[in-house]
Amino acid sequence: MKIDIIYQKFKECLSISTDTRKISKDCMYFALKGENFDGNKFVPQAFDNGAKYCVVDDEQAVINQHCILVKDVLTTLQSLANYHRNAINIPIISLTGSNGKTTTKELINTVLASTYKVKATIGNLNNHIGVPLTLLSFTKDLDFGIVEMGANHQKEIEFLCGIAQPDYGLITNFGKAHLEGFGSVEGVIKAKSELYDYLKQNEKSVFINSEDAKQIKQIGDYSKTITFGSKVKNDCVINFISANPFVTLKYDNTVINSKLIGNYNYGNIAVAVAIGKYFNVTTINIKKAIESYLPDNNRSEIIKKGSTKIILDAYNANPTSMLAALKNLKQLNAENKYLFLGDMFELGTEAEKEHQEIVNFIESNFESQVYLIGQNFNKTTTKPTTYKFATFEDLKPELKTLQLKDSTVLIKGSRGMALERILDVL
Repeated sequence: MKIDIIYQKFKECLSISTDTRKISKDCMYFALKGENFDGNKFVPQAFDNGAKYCVVDDEQAVINQHCILVKDVLTTLQSLANYHRNAINIPIISLTGSNGKTTTKELINTVLASTYKVKATIGNLNNHIGVPLTLLSFTKDLDFGIVEMGANHQKEIEFLCGIAQPDYGLITNFGKAHLEGFGSVEGVIKAKSELYDYLKQNEKSVFINSEDAKQIKQIGDYSKTITFGSKVKNDCVINFISANPFVTLKYDNTVINSKLIGNYNYGNIAVAVAIGKYFNVTTINIKKAIESYLPDNNRSEIIKKGSTKIILDAYNANPTSMLAALKNLKQLNAENKYLFLGDMFELGTEAEKEHQEIVNFIESNFESQVYLIGQNFNKTTTKPTTYKFATFEDLKPELKTLQLKDSTVLIKGSRGMALERILDVL
């Protein structure tokens, strides 16, 4: 069936779904396949739960006239998203980067939503399935759509740009993330810069931190670049004031006090400010938006337990973000610092070296109680005063003996480590 005909049926639906457990009435269900599941087998359940149409790629799944048989469900989902993107024709802002994507996306959304009708990627639905789902949730009455793009291999950002066709874009940073797929930091830079390549080829606009030398080098001499940072010649002049612990900055003679910790979050806030300025959001609205934003979902949250302050940053980790969190902790005016650090995943052959480098930094800069959790950290060479645990279960008995009083605690690790469980034990 041609994509324009499928699109007409899509417009009859109230929403879309790829999970029969989350079907809503009159939605369009896409029967995706994975390594351990086949959505075609759940078509009857989808209809029972209220689906109006089911897109399938198995002839045996066609059980009534409301089944749409296609060659490949995933490809159809992606093509439909691109068709819809062109049909509604709203400005799209896309972002990628090694760290801070979701926080930055939420900040941009908060700033623009103070003045415009905006919708953004929900959570981190930022891959070859999430981006199409995001685009299909946009409507033509929006002033802006914000699309987060993630990648763990080359050409993925290029592919996602082909679907979303962004009008504006930014890269949060280049860091040591997904080295297993990218091979090296150079590989990371090349892959993330596919967003710049698309924007430049199509003469679209780029927001860029003028103090990030790697990004300035990648964008080169491109006329449709909107710069931000402390230099007077920037399109948007923003000055970092402090991060002890929350980031404070100055813009347009106005001090903005965020609820985000760590100077590594300055760039994330600054680009949201720059985008707000570019699209004529008033300074007062920018200030209110930034100051109202509260991090959640284990991302740089500060939790107070009596006299103890816990920095919960357990959503994800890579060598760049881990080092940034440690440097931030080091400069905080705090006594009795405790570190609970979990393994960093997807580092491939670099895993041993990167974990050891983190250990070396810790032992050169902290006299704190250091607890390392995971198979990779367990293999590192450490001082006798550094505690190592192969698993979270091994750590639990030790946690129950701790009396954390008047302390500052950092909890950080990759998502698979689920170190937020430490809070339950503490």
